Amino acid sequence: MFFYWHIMLSRHPRSGLDVKPPSDAYRRIYAAVKRIPKGKVATYGQIALLAGMPRAARQVGYALHALPHGSRVPWHRVVNHQGRISLRSSGGHDQWQRVLLEEEGVAFDTGDRIALSRFQWRPE
Repeated sequence: MFFYWHIMLSRHPRSGLDVKPPSDAYRRIYAAVKRIPKGKVATYGQIALLAGMPRAARQVGYALHALPHGSRVPWHRVVNHQGRISLRSSGGHDQWQRVLLEEEGVAFDTGDRIALSRFQWRPE
């Protein structure tokens, strides 16, 4: 994984800053997110718990925001505790996230919410 981060992604596309390999906390977050199956979502808080970092939902958001373009981590499957897509400071990603989720069969209601009772991933 270090090779991928170091060679392929030597510069972060959003900031122009050099990218370092992810921290242990970020690796745990990414591993948890990779477990979410297609057609399901998890909340930021749920991923924090699965990564062994209770009450660190915001850090999950930071980790997902730090992903380089083209990452294989399915960041789009993580939503807020209300079943909504969290808006980002850089425009357009929320609509792209919705498109990706809808392609996987995740439905939104008229209030732009996902029914967590139906689509939330519940790991065994």
